[in-house]
Amino acid sequence: MTPVSARAMRGLALAQIRHVTPVRPGGADQLTAQVYRQMEREFGILAPPVVLHSPVPEVMTGVWLMLRETLIAPGVVGRAVREAVAAAVSAVNACPYCVSVHSATLRGLAGGRAARSIAAGRGAEVAGTRLREAALWATAAAARPGAGERPHVPFSAREAPEYAGVAVLFHYLNRMVNTFLEDAPMPAGAPRAGLGVVQRVLSHVIRGSSRRIGEAGASLDLLPWEPVPADLAWAGPNAMIAQAFARAAGAVDRAARQVVAPGVRDLLEGELTVWDGLPRGLSRGWVELPLAKLAPADRPAGRLALLVAFASYQVDATVIGAYRKDRPDDAGLVALASWAALCAARRAGGWLPVEPATDGEYGA
Repeated sequence: MTPVSARAMRGLALAQIRHVTPVRPGGADQLTAQVYRQMEREFGILAPPVVLHSPVPEVMTGVWLMLRETLIAPGVVGRAVREAVAAAVSAVNACPYCVSVHSATLRGLAGGRAARSIAAGRGAEVAGTRLREAALWATAAAARPGAGERPHVPFSAREAPEYAGVAVLFHYLNRMVNTFLEDAPMPAGAPRAGLGVVQRVLSHVIRGSSRRIGEAGASLDLLPWEPVPADLAWAGPNAMIAQAFARAAGAVDRAARQVVAPGVRDLLEGELTVWDGLPRGLSRGWVELPLAKLAPADRPAGRLALLVAFASYQVDATVIGAYRKDRPDDAGLVALASWAALCAARRAGGWLPVEPATDGEYGA
């Protein structure tokens, strides 16, 4: 992009973020500036789902690591297949922003008919076998399998970390995006009639940046090495993806230790043990019963954490405002939401079907 185009895209990205003030490129510290440069070079834009984390630079860096090493970096699975997983997971999680962006990218890679079907949650209608099976796997894998169920796994063991990594990443990103971004990749109040133009521009910019993508693992040095937690064992066959998630998890946990009360942590972890992967109801009424277990002072944080984890589309300004009464800083808000979103995403990753019946090779 030309400097003028880059500045215009930055403005568009920053204007989509709500509830927090993102760090502007001119005011970025060393770590944030490194992430911004790498993101613009390899993804084409300052991606708002990443930039919204900028009040906590280490957490933002971890999110960039996960995004880059699963969706963007060269791998054994083609980019169109990975975008199909991203769009399918986003459709399951009712995240219109992510559906819009990633179905637009998929449209440029694989055609409009496939992209529209996957965006609408109708993966079975996709003509291309590889894309159809990826979308169906991602949709089915969002819910915890019942006893004796063995969902079809349309990939080899070598490919599994890329499929699973994109799925877990978008279970995380969808929750953060629903909480902090508009419902479309446009500023608040912008006429939605222009969405098609924005989608085409984003698709063109993102696909055009593919020529500038470095090798797998090139982002990892931005954060220190971490041991891989047991619930990220699905990433084991791919050291780059395993470390991206481990380093991101470490960053999120360090930030959360500063703001998440023990009672809130215990409540969310307990609720996740019985979660089946499905949303928790059409209204926020469901949240009051588990909240009764918390001390009154912890309930605003507990409400926000539970909603982010189980029904992020139900988060609104009143929920954010109630939390901010006692902790008004952006960093605390991002840290709490990020922790809740990653807890839910990691839980979903724990039941993902990733073991193929045979270790046959599938085409990328």
